[in-house]
Amino acid sequence: MTSAVAAPARRRPGPGAWFLVLPALIPILLLSVGPLLYGIALAFTDAQSGRTAGAQWAGLLNFQDLLHDRLFWDSFRIGLLWAVGVTVPQFLLGLGLALLLDQDLRLRGLARSLAIIPWAMPEVVVAIMWRLVYHPDAGVLNDTLSGLGLAGDTDWLSGLATALPAVVLVGVWAGMPQTTVTLLAGLQNTPRELHEAAALDGAGAWRRFRAVTWPALKPVALSISALNLIWNVNAFALVYVLTNGGPGGRTRLPMLFAYEEAFRYGQFGYAAAMGCVMVAVISVLLAGYLAGRLRGEDAR
Repeated sequence: MTSAVAAPARRRPGPGAWFLVLPALIPILLLSVGPLLYGIALAFTDAQSGRTAGAQWAGLLNFQDLLHDRLFWDSFRIGLLWAVGVTVPQFLLGLGLALLLDQDLRLRGLARSLAIIPWAMPEVVVAIMWRLVYHPDAGVLNDTLSGLGLAGDTDWLSGLATALPAVVLVGVWAGMPQTTVTLLAGLQNTPRELHEAAALDGAGAWRRFRAVTWPALKPVALSISALNLIWNVNAFALVYVLTNGGPGGRTRLPMLFAYEEAFRYGQFGYAAAMGCVMVAVISVLLAGYLAGRLRGEDAR
């Protein structure tokens, strides 16, 4: 006879367990969930600044106006270009730097410390520093180009063709250290024995990367790429200080557009509707990411 071993029944957490999570749950409810719900409710009103009467229920009117707002959809397109244009180089450059810092090099600890300096700097400080770099008359970039005999009088942040690429470069520089540190942690969790066995079998560096490094690093890479994409879609401070959405709206990201509608023109209900659209976009990105992860887990 074969005896079956019954699986232990799961114990449900008792009422006292909630008191252990309250210190973390209350700030989330007050600072994240509460404002989110208030913003969603505000999107269905005609709330404006300077009105003596209270906000009135407007239904879907703000969303209907948003569908026909060409400026918002232009900003949405620019936001997607910005998010993809920053996220992809962040990952590729971060992966290359992580592979380099994972090697047994001299002064490796110092190099790792220097690599995270841009991540430790506030976005406002980063933007001010790069404004000085891009300055058309006294900037380091134009001075360097002049020294090389090239055109050194470009107004990088005010040119219609150069503003968005210049801002994207700053976004890549500022966010790459976080990607590097995350990927480096994933690389260090890869068993060294697998690399040694592959090397003994005659596998070169590229083959070892494809067969050993990338499969172990893939979950970390997917996670940090998804998070970077979401953070870049929500970008505000860096672009606000660098260009304030100019020139001619060429760097006006959706969050910056919503900020202007709310605090420059006083259209709080309309700006809240824009925020709801962005929340929906981010939710779709998260759902796609989680669905991909679940399919990957089921395939194993």
